[in-house]
Amino acid sequence: MKVAVIDYGMGNLHSVLKSVEAVNEHGAEIFLSRDPEAIVRADKVVFPGQGAMPDCMRELHACGLAEAVRETTRTKPFFGICVGAQLLFDHSEEGDTPGLGIFPGEVVRFRDGLTDADGERLKVPHMGWNRVFQTRPHPLFAGIDDGERFYFVHSYHFAPGDPALTLAESEYPGRFSCIVGRGNIFATQFHTEKSHRAGLQMMKNFLAWDGSV
Repeated sequence: MKVAVIDYGMGNLHSVLKSVEAVNEHGAEIFLSRDPEAIVRADKVVFPGQGAMPDCMRELHACGLAEAVRETTRTKPFFGICVGAQLLFDHSEEGDTPGLGIFPGEVVRFRDGLTDADGERLKVPHMGWNRVFQTRPHPLFAGIDDGERFYFVHSYHFAPGDPALTLAESEYPGRFSCIVGRGNIFATQFHTEKSHRAGLQMMKNFLAWDGSV
């Protein structure tokens, strides 16, 4: 089995690669690649991202990888992480940026003036550990408790055009979609590679997943 981690110059590429390698119990060949043909030939694909969505989208096109991402989302198990998940949507408010259009919906900014239950101001970007509440069963939740904590760093979040895309939600302070998926695609707003045991378990589940739900 070959697992490609897409290298378009954006994201914690080596941290993501190390996290996938750490849970490789199946003898998979795991590799970074910016070669569209190698990515399309892989059996599974991990699509990381970090930074501003306009920069990520520009680099993705500059590397000639946009169509390879679209192709792999149609044909094989696919895991998007953070901005790599946001890029799957139609459009982002960040820089008025068109996305890849794989999922309907927007990526929107947390509004200004958010406060917690005690009236304390909440900062944007949202940074730190937050609970993730599963809204639908999924094979990648195996061994992960509902309400488990994962690590977030983001100012923007998914607003799916189809509510059925949401697999889990978090709170800041209201509920927002933080895991989306359909068929062979699974994508998280949080960083699995920074989420310790739970993040590693989710990636371990991905390596064992055949893309069906």
